[in-house]
Amino acid sequence: MPLALLALAVGAFGIGTTEFVMMGLLPNVADDLHISIPTAGHLVSAYALGVVIGAPLLAAVTAKLPRRRVLIGLMALFVVGNAVSAAAPDYHWLMAARFLSGLPHGAFFGVGAVVATGLVGPERKARSVSLMFLGLTVANVVGVPVATLMGQQLGWRATFLAVSAIGLAAIAALALLVPADHGHGENAGLRGELRALGSLPVWLALGTTVAGFGALFAAYSYVTPMLTDSAGFAEASVTLLLALFGVGATAGNLLGGRLADHSLRGTLFGGLGALVLVLLLFPVLMRAEWSAAVGVTLLGMAAFTTGSPLQLMVMEKAAAAPSLASSANQAAFNLANAGGAWIGGLALAAGFGVTSPAVAGAALAVFGIGVAAVAYGVDRGRGYGAEASGRLVAEHVPSTPADAPHP
Repeated sequence: MPLALLALAVGAFGIGTTEFVMMGLLPNVADDLHISIPTAGHLVSAYALGVVIGAPLLAAVTAKLPRRRVLIGLMALFVVGNAVSAAAPDYHWLMAARFLSGLPHGAFFGVGAVVATGLVGPERKARSVSLMFLGLTVANVVGVPVATLMGQQLGWRATFLAVSAIGLAAIAALALLVPADHGHGENAGLRGELRALGSLPVWLALGTTVAGFGALFAAYSYVTPMLTDSAGFAEASVTLLLALFGVGATAGNLLGGRLADHSLRGTLFGGLGALVLVLLLFPVLMRAEWSAAVGVTLLGMAAFTTGSPLQLMVMEKAAAAPSLASSANQAAFNLANAGGAWIGGLALAAGFGVTSPAVAGAALAVFGIGVAAVAYGVDRGRGYGAEASGRLVAEHVPSTPADAPHP
């Protein structure tokens, strides 16, 4: 695999760290800025809002620019957002800075996925996307715990300074390792990107993402009370168990990338089916500590097995102009986060028990399988077989040879 994928993974690592670290630093931020923890929680929402708005917007306005330049610019915006977060004098400045930090998130992964698939042959496209996402999953295993500990020991501002430094390292790696390219909107342009985004197959692919990852977040948003109230873990053990989720997510991400190169549809349906099974078993798995640890790991593995196939499927459906659709898929991930948490909360509020969000998540995953099946039917109706359609990316996405000279 080309070294350029390492540069994308470094950027993904920084983005994943800053996205999730705020959850662990909420008490520290609240104390320092003299606000309540629920008020500090709005900082998480501000970042997510930035992702949802920034993903399609920045992908659209950069449609005709060279991809390497776009990636470097997005990471520069990421550095600025985190640096401003570290220097924020009050809550309102920090809110604006977190929104700014979220703006480049979706576009970076969207454009990065197009670059990653262009660096390799048709038989390794899903694996190239999974290696970029590896930075995101490793961030949950290493980056977030270390950054949280740093924030607790040195102050939360030190965490965002460190994340800014990671962003600078990513900029250097992108400049050195990603091959130079020409404008990537020569044939499509903004109108072509918007036209590709408006097709039914693209929206079905995005709907599968929302339902599939909404299933994950319906359960994961409430995994801490499941582990403490049902499985009997002490609160101090939760951080280690969440790291196990990250380990499972990393393994699932790599497995999904490898399998999807052989059968994109098969991997997607298999991953969603495994997610349904794990979520249905959650009420049983949460009855003992050892089985709860296994369940958390399997949850991460099953969910992230579908990550690369979903990203590649969206790009496939907008094969002539994939950047905007690929970035929109990242917005769909964040909508899944918010929507899944809301649905899981409804199950809890209805009094169905502490593990009920997992069952609600299983229902969402079943719905995701249904949306994916409709998408498959639409493909067949248009004359594309499951595996033939999976190769459309190779045929239509402009490719940069893996051995292209680096600048």
